[in-house]
Amino acid sequence: MDTDDGGFTLSSHTIREYTPDDEKSWLRCRVLGFLDTAFYDSVERVKPPISTPGFELVAVDEDGTVIGILDVSVDGDLATIETVAVHPDHRRHGLGRALLAEATARAAATPATTLDAWTRDDPDTLTWYRAMGFAESDHYLHVYANYYTDDAEPKRAIAERRPDLSPMVLFLHAKLAGEEHLRKEFARVHVCRRFAKPL
Repeated sequence: MDTDDGGFTLSSHTIREYTPDDEKSWLRCRVLGFLDTAFYDSVERVKPPISTPGFELVAVDEDGTVIGILDVSVDGDLATIETVAVHPDHRRHGLGRALLAEATARAAATPATTLDAWTRDDPDTLTWYRAMGFAESDHYLHVYANYYTDDAEPKRAIAERRPDLSPMVLFLHAKLAGEEHLRKEFARVHVCRRFAKPL
């Protein structure tokens, strides 16, 4: 059902453009939406801007609280989902699907011909992208070297160290070909996957 402000209503929820007044609620939704995923420590104090022109969507409840988010950047013929999350208390009600439908329609109105997203290896997330018609393609690794997991991890991750600095937590990219070896050295290794579909 369409609303007067151009948004999309799903039962008692509305999908509309993000506004600066949504920031605190947006941040809370993102933190809680990511908490049980491989992005659990990706916490922001302010809403990150999208990296190129694009659009920012929110799903809000009757009180205006953000319960779903989806940001898309558009760069030439590529539209990229930069953030997507649904508050855990509102999952499995079609909010992610409705946000994606609105984002797909908006992206199709731009020069973009492909909608893509990069995500980690959470089974529910991978299942959702596949169910939404995305095809998986490129892969690489996200590797965390964390002193608090194993005090030797950061040292193993750095070839040359400065004696006046002690690495505590490192976030690194690696080629997929090194996965087996890296999983033996580091406790936290994620496969980062690209999902894409034509618009």
